[in-house]
Amino acid sequence: MSTSTLTKFPHLRQDFAASLVVFLVALPLCVGVAVASGVPAELGLVTGIVGGIVTGLMRGSSLQVSGPAAGMTVLVFEAVREFGLPVLGVLVLATGLLQMLMGALKLGRWFRAISIAVVEGMLAGIGLVLIAGQLYSVVDAEAPASGLGKIAGLPGAFTDALSDTGAFASLCLGAGTIAVLVLWKRMPRRVRTVPGPLAAVGLATLVAVVFGLPVATVEVQGLLGSIQPPPLDAFGELADVGVLTTVAAFTLIASAESLFSAAAVDRLHDGPRTEYDKELIAQGAGNTVCGVLGALPMTAVIVRSAANVQAGARTKASRVLHGVWLLLFAALLPALLAYIPIPALAGILVHAGAKLIPVREIVSLWHEHRGEALILMVTAVSIVAVNMFEGVLIGLALAIGKTAWEASHIKLEVIDKGAGPVQAYLSGNATFLRLPKILDSLEALPQDRPVELNLSGLHHLDHACRTALENWAERHSAVGTDPVRLDGAVAVPEARS
Repeated sequence: MSTSTLTKFPHLRQDFAASLVVFLVALPLCVGVAVASGVPAELGLVTGIVGGIVTGLMRGSSLQVSGPAAGMTVLVFEAVREFGLPVLGVLVLATGLLQMLMGALKLGRWFRAISIAVVEGMLAGIGLVLIAGQLYSVVDAEAPASGLGKIAGLPGAFTDALSDTGAFASLCLGAGTIAVLVLWKRMPRRVRTVPGPLAAVGLATLVAVVFGLPVATVEVQGLLGSIQPPPLDAFGELADVGVLTTVAAFTLIASAESLFSAAAVDRLHDGPRTEYDKELIAQGAGNTVCGVLGALPMTAVIVRSAANVQAGARTKASRVLHGVWLLLFAALLPALLAYIPIPALAGILVHAGAKLIPVREIVSLWHEHRGEALILMVTAVSIVAVNMFEGVLIGLALAIGKTAWEASHIKLEVIDKGAGPVQAYLSGNATFLRLPKILDSLEALPQDRPVELNLSGLHHLDHACRTALENWAERHSAVGTDPVRLDGAVAVPEARS
């Protein structure tokens, strides 16, 4: 590089080197996510290219890398199976437009208010379904439709693989890929300059070719042959409730994963912080382009982003260049994809799915915040048992209910001097959630003596509690010799806001 170029772009050397690392990490992941999603492999590369060049050029998070994500695989596969590949572009296009609208309305920052337990549970549920589904690809078998069916059928699938030559070869290749990924961190530093996913796929491809293993490989259509913009009649599907629900799920998951990834990437470097609303607009722009091209949805991906930071990237040039390298590969060397064994890609996604399950976080939460741990696990199990969107809604409902319960703390302090009125002081937040406790405590007070109930310590008093207190006061006054005095008056006064 010339001196003038380095003067104009002082970080070009670091960004150029980092872009090559990210390209080598992204290549097998883009292909693997596409195959697992039930679409042509090239469409994964298209999404990676758009994520690098389009989203990469926009403002938001300077070092975050976008592309097809393992976390969206399950949802995309179900959408393609239910609505067809032509409708996928409509779903992704609508998702992108919604993301840009939310970014323009400055809603990006509000994604940080989503319960961490729900997000972790969502990723864990995705990871479980992804692992279960891809293990069938490892043994060259067809996966059942439901999440529970996938898990229940695994023992039989592995048993059948042991008696079939082709399935056994596929199993050995997939298991070998996973073993390379798990052990790669223990390799010498010089060896680890090659990204683990690329090394694992490369070794699996070499073994399959040299030994002529009878395993399934990637089907190649060519870059232009794979791009299928959605036809006009596919937009009519937006009137279908199921399609709109899927768009909402795409938008929620893609946006949450991207913005949580941005927060994680910000902790890895000392450069400019993420502008969340602008990052959401950038993600939306990328998904809009992907939708027009009929490609996979994109999110920011923590694996590629972390590799970018660790490789020494300093500006957005590294992620843009990684998109250029993906474009050159897809345009000039697409035939190489036909040599990649499907079980090797499945092994990569099994490993990626395992990393989505936060085992350490679950153990830590169980010891420190058991309620949060339960929300995480219920969300994950609901996604496996029902589906992605409803599982996330169940998790959000639990998180909101838990917060409401914890926020409605109420305390009743009773002072009984043995003579004169019984003095009772209510403090905290009186909501219907705590109404049984409030009434039990009040009804335990002496029935034959006057009661002075002081409500000045309440920060909130909802309608249900107000009505219940008035009714209790009337009943107690009817039994006792004197009326109940509620903060100096028979009527319940307004609590302080």
